[in-house]
Amino acid sequence: MKVKRFTQLSLLIMLLGFLPMAQSAAAELTAPQLAIENASTTLQQKLQDKSFTKDFAKITQFVNDVIYPHTDFDLISSLVLGKLWKGATPDEQARFKQEFQTLLVRTYSRAFVEFKDWTVRFLPLQMESGASKVIVKTEVIQPGIQPIGVNYRMVLSNGVWKAYDIMIEGVSLVTNYRTTFANEVQSKGSLNAVIEGLVKRNADALVAKNP
Repeated sequence: MKVKRFTQLSLLIMLLGFLPMAQSAAAELTAPQLAIENASTTLQQKLQDKSFTKDFAKITQFVNDVIYPHTDFDLISSLVLGKLWKGATPDEQARFKQEFQTLLVRTYSRAFVEFKDWTVRFLPLQMESGASKVIVKTEVIQPGIQPIGVNYRMVLSNGVWKAYDIMIEGVSLVTNYRTTFANEVQSKGSLNAVIEGLVKRNADALVAKNP
């Protein structure tokens, strides 16, 4: 699967993870699962507002506000850059995190607009008492196709469960982005050049009619 296609699917499924779950599992959700489910009511209400989905700027801001409390962007950024993160300056780390978050939210917002009739089913959770990390397993269900296995890596951060990776049929979003950025650093010569490229992509998206 190509990285771009995987990324788009990943962000769509990340959105789906915040939408209403299959009712049969509703009464049995644990804290990490609830961290994914908690935003469902707000998102579902917005999805029903046809006029809202016509304003991409509002959608992007809304999506950022909803997913930010449930996503550890600091950890995601460090994992995506891997060894490059340790060698980056504090300024480069901060800039990369901001631009990468903007990129994810913008891609996520496209998924929000393109959302169709999907539902999410939570599978039984295996978690030891006192664990600070866990994998929340789900299946994304759409009429007419086979369920898609989606696992969320979750971490307990300051008492709040947050997602830091998504695995679709065993393939990691973090790993795919890590490969992408490693290749870009190699071709462009520096992390700073990659960050500048992200800045330009994000800026161009703000003025594009169809970002």
